[in-house]
Amino acid sequence: MAKIKTSKDKDNENTSITMEELLSKYSGTPSGLKRGDRIKGTVIEKESKKVVIDIGGKGEGIVAEKAYQEARDYIKTIKVGDEVEAMVIVGETPDGLTILSLRTAMQDAVWKRLEEAKKDKKPLAVIVKNISSSGMTVDVDGQFGFIPSTQIGKELKKDLNNLPGRHIKAIVIDLNRNERRIVLSEKEVSEAEDIKLIAKAMEKVKDGEVYIGKVSVVANFGAFVAIEVKIGKDTIPVEGLVHISEISWGKTENIREVLRDGDTMPVKVIGKKEGKLSLSIKQAKVDPWDAVAKKFKKDEKYKGAVTKISDYGIFVSLEEGVEGLIHITKIPPGMNLKVKDEVNVIVEDTDIKNKKISLGLVLTAKPVGYK
Repeated sequence: MAKIKTSKDKDNENTSITMEELLSKYSGTPSGLKRGDRIKGTVIEKESKKVVIDIGGKGEGIVAEKAYQEARDYIKTIKVGDEVEAMVIVGETPDGLTILSLRTAMQDAVWKRLEEAKKDKKPLAVIVKNISSSGMTVDVDGQFGFIPSTQIGKELKKDLNNLPGRHIKAIVIDLNRNERRIVLSEKEVSEAEDIKLIAKAMEKVKDGEVYIGKVSVVANFGAFVAIEVKIGKDTIPVEGLVHISEISWGKTENIREVLRDGDTMPVKVIGKKEGKLSLSIKQAKVDPWDAVAKKFKKDEKYKGAVTKISDYGIFVSLEEGVEGLIHITKIPPGMNLKVKDEVNVIVEDTDIKNKKISLGLVLTAKPVGYK
């Protein structure tokens, strides 16, 4: 199991302890906090594998390892300075740190979104999990939902066996958090549209065409976007899915920071299968790698921002959609870089075909043999 390091490790680099050791040794502390307590605090640090929270006079709390993974979708939506509610896992470590979980806060956010969607009769994007004679189970933002067979539209009923894994839209018709009950209707969405007219419009849509799209629903996995197709004198709205990987040439961490319901933008048709339309926002734009050879030349220096820290090096963004790697062997011992840190780099090599750039650090005090 990985070691947990905190902001207090700067005073003592040799102090680290595993989560298992913390859980086995500490449950209550002099701070008065104990396992299961719910507290509020302010996010003061957010990195790729941990979140540090200021919990006032009781010190600092950390969300890491399993607790980080189980709340990763919620963590994408918070930023430094936000107030959050957390649950105590370990009251206090020998370093005076509190180990926290954001699972409850994540569930609170999901249920609030479900309640608002039910009130507004807003369609939600869900993922079909299993089919039975009584209906289908679906994933609703990580929660278990159910669509009764009576609430499944006629078109979907024609192809039930191929539904698991597909993304569909449904409206919440019954909600009870205490009983963890989420009941939805797909029928109220699909049969509100003229399906035959949409199918006719779909026949006119061709791969590679670019349309102006309008976002109708945003979900963790992507966004449903409507395009307008001309059928005679009529204009028919046809919806397609923009997967999260097709939003930007760069990495999209939190889709809701990039797209909102009602947003319009050019989209490119990249696929049609079984009556479903696949769209891309990024492919409607120029691939930034087409200009990399001219913009980022070997042995030239540039500014970038750290986007990811891995075991084999540090990834640096030079512009949207263009990242380079500083190999771990080129990072001086004792140099601690964090995500979003600005760095000066030198281009050492480019591989346009595989979209890779090898970078080196530009330092004020240069080690022997370093550029």
